[in-house]
This record gives sequence, structure tokens and C-alpha cells, in this order.
Amino acid sequence: MNQDNDNFILTCYERYSESIFKYILLMVRDYQQAEDLTHETFLKAYEKQASFKGASSEKTWLFRIAHNVTIDYIRKRKPIILFKEILLHLKEVKEIPEEYVLIKESSYELYQAISSLKTDYRVVIILRKLKEFSIQETAAILGWTESKVKSTLFRALAALEKQLKKEVLLNGEIFKSPR
Repeated sequence: MNQDNDNFILTCYERYSESIFKYILLMVRDYQQAEDLTHETFLKAYEKQASFKGASSEKTWLFRIAHNVTIDYIRKRKPIILFKEILLHLKEVKEIPEEYVLIKESSYELYQAISSLKTDYRVVIILRKLKEFSIQETAAILGWTESKVKSTLFRALAALEKQLKKEVLLNGEIFKSPR
């Protein structure tokens, strides 16, 4: 690769690595793995930068790569992740794991609710509401139609609201609603 290509990826890394890392962390809920997947994202971007034609923004292009890298990881690890989550719930861990240090304590309940949603719902909420991508950009990142983004977001927000109603923060006390 030539110097211009190296500068392009370096500039992209400086601009977007933190945002991509936070997106991946929200998806995989593992700090170390999020770091690894962020690095893998930029390695793939470096290898495939010739395919970037400018049809979308460089940020959208990078998030598309990050999304694909993350989903591939989740698909490969899904049985292990489910087993790990079951064990964590059985132990009823009261402490916040180290992975959550980056997330403000006031956002913890929202983060927990989002991370309990199915992957399609979680990813569309993260991209549209937390990362503030447009419907068009989100569709490009996910490889979906704009109407699928809209309908999935609608269902995802309804599922998130239902999840949040299960444990409502009321005057500093957690109120668990009956099922």
C-alpha cells in the first residue's frame, strides 16, 4: 500500500476508533474482546480500502465493517455466551463487572435493558439512537432496506420499553413489576 492509503486508515482510526469500540462493546459486552474486534475492524478496512468508493461516508463504511466483524464473532460464540450469561444469572452477581466502567452509572439500567434485547433490536437501537446514524446510513451498515430499519426500530423500542418497565427506577429504589 502507498503512503496515502496508510494515511487514510490512520486518519479514520483517529476519528472513529473510540466510537467503533463503544459500539462493539455494547454489542459483545466484553471490554477485551471489543478491543480485539475494533483492531480487527481497522485491519479489514486497511485490507479492503480499495473497495471504498465514497458512495457512503467513511464512518458508515467503517461501521459496516465493524458490524460484520462483530456479528461474525457473535455467531461463532453464541452458545458460549448464552452459557456464560446463564451462569452469571445463577450466581446473581451484584457488582458491576470491569467491562462497564466506561458506561456511566446512571446509564447502567438502560444499558442492561438494551443488552437483554435480541441482536437485531440491540444493533438498530445502538446505531440509530446512540450512534445517531440516519435511517439511510443504518440501512447501509446493516445491509437492510430503509423500511426494515424503520420497522425493526419500532419493534425494538417497544421491546426496550417493555424491558425497562420490568425494573423501574423509582425514587432511587428498584421496583420489580410482577410478570
